[in-house]
Amino acid sequence: MYLQRLSLNNFKNYAEAEMQFSDKINCFIGNNGAGKTNILDAIYYLSFCKSYFNAVDQQNIRHDEAFFSIHGYYRSNGNEADQVSCIQRRNQKKQFRLNKKEYERLADHIGKIPLVMISPYDRDLINEGSEVRRKFIDGVIAQFDPVYLNELISYNKALLQRNTLLRQFAERHQFDRELLRMYDQQLEQAAAVIYGRRAAFLDNFVPLFTHYYAFVSGGKEEVDIVYESGLHQARLGQLLEAAVERDRLARFTTVGIHKDDLDLRIAGFPLKKFGSQGQQKSFVIAIKLAQFDYTRNIMQAKPVLLFDDIFDKLDDNRVEQLIRLVSNNSFGQVFITDTQRQRIERLFRSADIDHRIFEVEAGRVAEA
Repeated sequence: MYLQRLSLNNFKNYAEAEMQFSDKINCFIGNNGAGKTNILDAIYYLSFCKSYFNAVDQQNIRHDEAFFSIHGYYRSNGNEADQVSCIQRRNQKKQFRLNKKEYERLADHIGKIPLVMISPYDRDLINEGSEVRRKFIDGVIAQFDPVYLNELISYNKALLQRNTLLRQFAERHQFDRELLRMYDQQLEQAAAVIYGRRAAFLDNFVPLFTHYYAFVSGGKEEVDIVYESGLHQARLGQLLEAAVERDRLARFTTVGIHKDDLDLRIAGFPLKKFGSQGQQKSFVIAIKLAQFDYTRNIMQAKPVLLFDDIFDKLDDNRVEQLIRLVSNNSFGQVFITDTQRQRIERLFRSADIDHRIFEVEAGRVAEA
């Protein structure tokens, strides 16, 4: 499946834009702030029903306008193009449609158009807290596993209710352990599925990651990703029982799969403390390329791949290696942003790869 055409109205800094794409590689060139990344974010919207960068949909409406709309036309195996649309009006519910039929649940669209995005913001996987790393795992698995997504929704709902109850107990100076156990059971049931899926995912994912890290870095360092979870030691019901007094005092649930984390390591040490900027960037790129491979293997389809300004701080050899890699038949449609026109033109001058280059300036885009 590839994105044939994209239409934007009042999305971020675009009043109106229309683009026709190559089914292989598409490059957007322009200065910082011109709007290159906004195009990638629009494409991301069409896969995940949300922005990669801004969780508040209405803040993506162009200033002083009443709405934004994104329309994408996807073609696969010579079939008639499918139209995917996202429309957000101010102070109204977001509308998401496939061939003009609106979804009742946005979750029903997730996984229909697999996509992987690589962005400078991915450094948050290293620098921020465990929530960012859990969201990464959840986002990958949920693309192809609706059972996982439903159990995750159920778990988070029960967790919210249990935490609300703990706060109410503290405010009313009372405690009802049996009432709390009702939510413990709901959490344990969902957590068993989520934990099992996460563990299985990482068993398959880590070898792909180490392969791509060796490719990006030239095989210079030993790296690993270790899954950390309280459920390694016991079932969630047992953990909740042991932590009930701590939860009562803290007024929230202190154990569970919502505390899971990934330990990112290089040469046996924490990447955040001991990895250089170049090593950290290579680590993140390898994670995302492994995500591409994993998703492709599971879904038997090539995800759309978005490269947002990732060539900065990579030497020319590494950039050329990446382009050669994504140009082979294992990869599908690729979108790239860059500030350096000469670099993009040089990369494709000697390569026989179907591609299109677009110039972006102040919210306007035109094919070069």
